[in-house]
Amino acid sequence: MAPARQQPPPPFAKDEKVLCFHMDMLYEAKIMDVQPAEKPNEGYRYKVHYKGWKNTWDDWVLVDRIRPFDDEHKELAAQLHAQLKNSMQKTSKVPKKIVKNGAGGGAGGESARGSEERGSAVTQGGRGGRRGKDWELEQEDAFHSKPMINISVPDHIQAMLVDDWENITKNNQLVPLPHANPVSKIFEDYLAVERPRREEGSSSMDILEEVIAGFREYFEKALSRILLYRFERHQYMDLRKLWDNADENAQYKSVCDVYGAEHLARLIVSLPELLAQTNMDQQSVSRLREEIGKFTSWLGRNCETYFVNEYETPSQEYIDKARSF
Repeated sequence: MAPARQQPPPPFAKDEKVLCFHMDMLYEAKIMDVQPAEKPNEGYRYKVHYKGWKNTWDDWVLVDRIRPFDDEHKELAAQLHAQLKNSMQKTSKVPKKIVKNGAGGGAGGESARGSEERGSAVTQGGRGGRRGKDWELEQEDAFHSKPMINISVPDHIQAMLVDDWENITKNNQLVPLPHANPVSKIFEDYLAVERPRREEGSSSMDILEEVIAGFREYFEKALSRILLYRFERHQYMDLRKLWDNADENAQYKSVCDVYGAEHLARLIVSLPELLAQTNMDQQSVSRLREEIGKFTSWLGRNCETYFVNEYETPSQEYIDKARSF
């Protein structure tokens, strides 16, 4: 008779310093105890103590709530806390009547590109859960009814987006296309960096690949609908033939093989509005935000590689057509 299969050791140990999710925030914590989970497929459960909080806040969690206490995840935790602080400041300035009606600052239903104006993602505060203050808890029900994903976009990417808007709408310039580093290559490069950090066959690996696949699908569907400025429409129509009639061996099979980081960055700042229309639960929202945050931070660290250095000036014929469009 074959011996019983032994459970692998827990990835985190007692007394180890970690970061732990509570709702959609990461807090510094210490593992006080480790026990087998109630369900064998869940591995282990961990009793965590949040730094700076009373023992009454100690919590038993599964491994999907815990992250290593390393530079990458400390950066993510700092981004989430800064984002929450900014969200609270914005929310406190909105009249109570507007908050109750579910309205807020930011972009409306129309595309920021369609109106040639730069919109901002809708933000919503009050996500402290039981670790927050009473006035934060009052908004918890509203938050769960429509989860929002506030994505922290590095300052230099935001600056590039402003330059991008000015180059196209004010200077009548275009991003050179097909892009030297298209979206498909960006995703491939990111996966090449991120996959080795995750265990093969793990739920973390599955989530990574699902998020990137979903990211790609969002880009393909959103590009022509909301990501283009009016001045880029003729360029898009000229380029469509590259992927519309492509065969299996073609170099350009979709918009992801033609467009690059500039348009992808526009999608990133539009995601909070887009994802707010989905029916994801709170746990899925938190995990998705973490994955998108990691990707955005990585893209920000590699701006020089993926964003173009100069925009191109089209012919006068193109400019005349675009203005009359």
